[in-house]
Amino acid sequence: MGHKVHPKAFRIGVTRRWDSIWFADTKNYVVLLQEDVKIRVFLMKTLKDALVDKVEIERTRQDIKITIHSAKPGIIIGRGGTGIEELSQKLKKKFFPGKRVKMAINVKEVQNASFSANVVGQQIAMDIEKRMPFRRTMKGTIERVMKAGAQGVKVAVSGRLNGSEIARREMLAQGKIPLHTLRADIDYASVTARTIWGAIGIKVWINRGEVFEEKTK
Repeated sequence: MGHKVHPKAFRIGVTRRWDSIWFADTKNYVVLLQEDVKIRVFLMKTLKDALVDKVEIERTRQDIKITIHSAKPGIIIGRGGTGIEELSQKLKKKFFPGKRVKMAINVKEVQNASFSANVVGQQIAMDIEKRMPFRRTMKGTIERVMKAGAQGVKVAVSGRLNGSEIARREMLAQGKIPLHTLRADIDYASVTARTIWGAIGIKVWINRGEVFEEKTK
């Protein structure tokens, strides 16, 4: 049997770092971890149009700092920063009712959206939800990512493709995606497209090159 390993988790501590940065004892660890997961799910759902790449969360005793990496930061920020204020109020009301929590929300723009597997996956999902042919969408996406300078890209979609009676899995790839090379900067994302025929799963792998540590004297 094949042993599937998450490309991001496999490289934590080598070329990647944790998206959540905080410390907790055994009693509070599970509660805070579940809270992080729920906050991420809420933000990804609420800010769907902003094409969010990732959400980083840092905590201290009373403070929480949330950094949102987005391909369209203007949608989140809004006019004069009103969008961030509204988002902060929603988060406090939903996750911290009756608690005194200092929350800071930062928004960072993704420099190259074509190198973000999450953003690319969301764009594919939007096209499939608009009933565009999945093969044309996959081919166009791969060409765009390769033109941006990626060394390799792989896209897999599974489900009732184009409304077929039997669900199946289709995959297209170009370039190289080394799964065992730890220094390879592989970005991976799993996204779901909601169609009238049911859910279609989309997986994206992008090879952004190799990361070498700087030599220390």
